[in-house]
Amino acid sequence: MSDVLDSWQIAYIVIAAAGVSYGLNFLLMPLLRRYAQARPSARSSHKIPTPQGGGAAVVAAVILVVAGATAVLPSLNLDGYLLAAILAAGAFLAIIGATDDMRPLEALPRLLLQAAAVAVVIATLPDDLWIFHALPFWLERALMLVAILWLVNLVNFMDGIDWMTVAEVVPVASGLAVFGLLGALPVAATLVAIALCGAILGFAPFNRPVARLFLGDVGSLPIGLLLGWLLILLAGRGHLVAALLLPLYYLSDATITLLRRLAHREPVLLAHRNHFYQRALDNGMSAYAIVGRVFAVNTALAALAMATLLSQILWAQVAALIAGCIFVGWLLYSFESQKK
Repeated sequence: MSDVLDSWQIAYIVIAAAGVSYGLNFLLMPLLRRYAQARPSARSSHKIPTPQGGGAAVVAAVILVVAGATAVLPSLNLDGYLLAAILAAGAFLAIIGATDDMRPLEALPRLLLQAAAVAVVIATLPDDLWIFHALPFWLERALMLVAILWLVNLVNFMDGIDWMTVAEVVPVASGLAVFGLLGALPVAATLVAIALCGAILGFAPFNRPVARLFLGDVGSLPIGLLLGWLLILLAGRGHLVAALLLPLYYLSDATITLLRRLAHREPVLLAHRNHFYQRALDNGMSAYAIVGRVFAVNTALAALAMATLLSQILWAQVAALIAGCIFVGWLLYSFESQKK
C-alpha cells in the first residue's frame, strides 16, 4: 500500500535518525563542554561537571529525518503542514529548554511558553477527535492541553539519572511505532515515533552510565511534547487504555511525588530529589539496576498496551490496566524499599 511504511523504509528511518543524532552529538561535544556544563549540586545525581544539551541533536535528528522522509517518500501522502506545525512547536520548546539550560527562567514565563507550544499541537488535532463524548468539546481540548503540558514537564522531571530517558522513550516510542504500523495511528505520527526512537538510540551511547553528556531541557521538553501528541492521537482512535499504559511509570512516579510534596507543603516548583528512582539511587541502588528495571517494566507495559489493541473486550482492557498498575506498583515499591 502506498500510504504504509514498509520494513526497509522503517529501517532506513531508524538508522538515519540514530546516525544524525550520534553524529551531531559527536560534533557538538567540544562546544557543549565549553558552554553548557551542568555543575553538580545537592539536587543532582552526578559528581563532576558534565556537558548538557544532547537533546538538541535528538530534536534536530527528528526534524531532519521527518522532513527528509516527507520529501523523498511522496507516496506516503504525508500532511506536510501538520508535520511542520508539530515540529515547529517542538523546535520552539527546544529553544526554551536551551535557554533554561544556560540561564534558568522563572517558573511562570516558562510554563506560559510551554503552554503556547502545546496549544499549537492541540490546534492540529482533527476536529472529529473526541475521547470522552460526555464532555463538552472545548472542555476536553482544555484537559488535553493540561495533560500534554504535564507530560512535557514530567519528562523533564524524570530525566534525572543516566539512561533514564532512554529506558523510557525507546519502549514507548517503539510501541507507538508498532501501533501505527497496525493502523492505530496516522502514518505521519508513525513516522515521528520511529524517528524519535532512532534519535534516542543515537544519543544513548553518550548518556550511558557514567554519562559523558546529558539530554538537558532542550531535549526533554520537546520529547514530552511529541509523546503527548502521539498518545492523544492514540487515545482519540479508541485506544485510551493503551495510551495510559505506555507512559504509566513516568505518570505514576512524577504524579505521586508531586502529591507527596503538596501534602508536605513543599515548594513544588523547585528542583528536588524526591522521585522514587532518585531515592533508590541515594540509598545505594546502581543506575544500571534502576534503568534496567524501568526498561523491563516499560517493555511489559508496551506488551500490555499491544494486548489491548488486539482485544477490544472490556474485561481484557481492565485486566491489562490492572496488570500494568501491578508492574508499576512493584517497581515503585522496589525503589522505595531500597535500604542504605
